[in-house]
Amino acid sequence: MANRGGRRDVLQTLDDRELLRRYRLDRAGIMFVVDLLRDAITSPTRHHNAITPEKKVITTLRYLATGNMQQCSSDDLGLSQSSVSRVITQTLTALSQPNIVTQFVSFPLDARTLHTHKRAFMDIAGFPGVVGVIDGTHVRIIAPSEDEAVFVNRKNFHSINVQIVFNAACKILDIVAKWPGSTHDARMLSESGIRQLFERRYVPANFHLLGDSGYPCKPWLLTPYLQPRQGPQLNYNRAHKTTRAVVERGIGQLKGRFHVLHGEVRLRPEKVSKVIIACAILHNICKVRQIAEPLEDGDEDEDEDNDEDGGEEDIHIPQGNLAQSGLPYRANFTNLHFRQAVAPCHLRTCDGMLTEQVLRMGMVFDPPGYPE
Repeated sequence: MANRGGRRDVLQTLDDRELLRRYRLDRAGIMFVVDLLRDAITSPTRHHNAITPEKKVITTLRYLATGNMQQCSSDDLGLSQSSVSRVITQTLTALSQPNIVTQFVSFPLDARTLHTHKRAFMDIAGFPGVVGVIDGTHVRIIAPSEDEAVFVNRKNFHSINVQIVFNAACKILDIVAKWPGSTHDARMLSESGIRQLFERRYVPANFHLLGDSGYPCKPWLLTPYLQPRQGPQLNYNRAHKTTRAVVERGIGQLKGRFHVLHGEVRLRPEKVSKVIIACAILHNICKVRQIAEPLEDGDEDEDEDNDEDGGEEDIHIPQGNLAQSGLPYRANFTNLHFRQAVAPCHLRTCDGMLTEQVLRMGMVFDPPGYPE
């Protein structure tokens, strides 16, 4: 079935299974996004052949699912290549506006939600006080025309380095997608809003993030021991590794759902940032609406390099504001909570077998944004 202008109406011709395969959202999810953006992307012209908001959202979803703009123009949607590029730019800009972002990606500050997150993480491996897991992941980009060298990362390709925080249900709580690939994870953290939330005590004491050894150890950001001793330190590292694995699964889900993040994004860095933020918002919409993942398996984060006991390579941490001020706190925390090995509870987060508590936490809470 085609509408005026020869544009195929996929919402009428495809079932939910096929819509999910092609666009990563079902019909109801697509219409939710359309209604969310309708005012921002409706064409002001009254021309009978104007591209509808539905078509703009579908075209953008197809691009994010495949990473291929040519696929969008050859997908029986009736749009020229120039129209595809224009439509995607308009839709991504609308989807990455701050008023939209804070509706779907924001770190919780209320005690009820924080305690729910803490209990959910505790259920994984008995690690107390955790309300989020943090990591960086690289999104490959084409070599930019300006400041090309700073976008070359430690693996020698051009990228945006993305800082991301997940809850135990792999819902994104915070994301920063603007730093060139050469930027150290610790530098991104130092300049981030999430650091301010913890250090200015908007998040109360005794709530923590877990991160790998690329981050400085802080009283609110617990990292693994590089050379753990037998006993409490090794128990700590093992529980830390199992709990922090949520972030690798979350990144795997995000990139598996939106393949544009797997390949080389052939856009300017500022547009790539909008692509990443749009994917994060759509990922959380899928979580909230319980939309199934696509059948294709996504890769877990490519930066995983931990060994069996949770010790990691000795990564140099810049000093100054990033000094390892949490080492004494971590030592006391370890001796208090990990004198005995924690029995695993075999909870599989993110991909089924979720406790009702984790499911509820990941699906319905819409926590407030950053304080002004």
